[in-house]
Amino acid sequence: MRFDDSLKTVLAADTTTAFGAQSAFRQLVDLLGRRRISSDPDHIDRLRVLRAHVPASVRAACARALALAVPEAPLVAFFAEDEPSIAAPVLRGVTLTPEAWCGLLSGLGPTGRAVLRSRRDLPAEVMRGLDSFGSVDFSLPGPKVAASAPAAVNQPTAPAHGAGPFVALGEVARKLPVVEEALRHAEGAQTEDAPATAPHFEISDLVARIAAYQKDRTVPEASASDAPADRFDFETDAGGIVCWVGAGVRGALIGLSLTGLQGEDGHVVDGVVAGAFRRRSGFRDARMTVGGGSAMAGPWRISAVPCFDEHSGRFTGFRGLARRPRADESAAPRRSVNIGASESLRRLVHELRTPTNAIAGFSELIETELMGPIDPRYRDRARAIRLQAGDLIAAIEDLDIAARIAGDTLELRPGQVDAGALIRGLIRDLEPLASLRGSRVTLDAIDAAVAVAGDDRAVERLIGRLLSAIVSAGGPGEAIGITLRRENDAIAIDVDRPAALAAIGDDALLRIDAESEAAMPGAPLLGTGFALRLARNLALELGGELQLEARRLTLRLPAVPYAPMEQASIH
Repeated sequence: MRFDDSLKTVLAADTTTAFGAQSAFRQLVDLLGRRRISSDPDHIDRLRVLRAHVPASVRAACARALALAVPEAPLVAFFAEDEPSIAAPVLRGVTLTPEAWCGLLSGLGPTGRAVLRSRRDLPAEVMRGLDSFGSVDFSLPGPKVAASAPAAVNQPTAPAHGAGPFVALGEVARKLPVVEEALRHAEGAQTEDAPATAPHFEISDLVARIAAYQKDRTVPEASASDAPADRFDFETDAGGIVCWVGAGVRGALIGLSLTGLQGEDGHVVDGVVAGAFRRRSGFRDARMTVGGGSAMAGPWRISAVPCFDEHSGRFTGFRGLARRPRADESAAPRRSVNIGASESLRRLVHELRTPTNAIAGFSELIETELMGPIDPRYRDRARAIRLQAGDLIAAIEDLDIAARIAGDTLELRPGQVDAGALIRGLIRDLEPLASLRGSRVTLDAIDAAVAVAGDDRAVERLIGRLLSAIVSAGGPGEAIGITLRRENDAIAIDVDRPAALAAIGDDALLRIDAESEAAMPGAPLLGTGFALRLARNLALELGGELQLEARRLTLRLPAVPYAPMEQASIH
């Protein structure tokens, strides 16, 4: 029996700090979005309390992640009442029943209903509900006028001007000849002994309303959509010009051409993209560099597919995704990011390691009956606790290494490792796991000189974590072959990719979490994605690389140089 205490853990977290409030907000939205808990009023009220302490950028990230889930209507309504840049991704992507949509329409407001009008997948009754609002969503709000002293229609208050070069539309309209003539007539009518009902001029009325609207409206601050992003969706027109961007600083990307090899301000696009445009075919992981000094400047990897008009079949452009290159895809030196977070993780690892070691030690004392004979049932239970504690200790050590890599504090000592002997020993250790999965591991070939140059502890952990992650994904009757060979100054280890992982793309493979593998016996405690990311980053620290190929994974590590041969001399 498994007891899910995720909600209890979130509600018990300390939310008095900014970091605690943001973490609780993210976790609670994730539980509600995946329907792990119900969207009752208490949970929504808890989100409203936390929202005051969570910045817009964090709320926008939660909204974008929620668009891929299946949330309930109360959670959608909660995000819909936020800023337009936060509400729009949720309203554009979520799926609700027609009854739920119709119940939300009255509370969305004109901006939210405008987002829904752009969707083409809503049921007919929802579209009829949107049409029922009529001109309410498209009317210009009038000026706020005091009830006791109404302002004259032809005497609008001068709009506030900023420091920029732009002028209010009402001020420009007042200088038009026809408007000036109307205002002179109105002023002359007020100075003469005119009747109580003065003539009404619709043009001056419109000018007054526009000017008052410009004065009363508040200019919103920079939205979360203008913040830097690690990935963004984009669309181009038929000529290859970027015409829509889903996130990030859009001004730095709109108008860029993907068909030219090099543009202005250092904008460079891989030639693969230009060839794909000519062939009207898709492309994947092409290089693009955005110039300038904006937050979107720098290298990107872009993938896209062609789009065609469903009626005429005419090519309309490309639609795709851009992401920052991974550490193994860039030759630039890695920078330490968020050192404070890595230090916090290391402290947490230290706090977890001590009680876990104590649990493992006491369970071993009971299993070996060092403190006296015990019932066999308790001895078996102690053995199970010791094995689970050992897995937890291994996961804690992996977290410690990941934190050290993130903080650039991983210490490596020079050494040499016999790769052949190491892999043979690891295969023997992995035989129970392979039997549990119904597969087998074979060592196909080994070159003569296969010594790895590097820290022996780091090399053993790297290869061990990589092989255990691959073996845990094996299927019944599947053979996982391992080949060990030398490539010039490197040692290459080829591992067959199991069928369960072969059908998953590279990016999705690195994002497999432990929750999706909870029911899989023998799966890594922290998930296959974490194990592969740790192996990739640790390989980079050792001066090697982990390459994900279609049918296999190739790990390359520095090889021990050949010993120089001494020349014999004849005396």
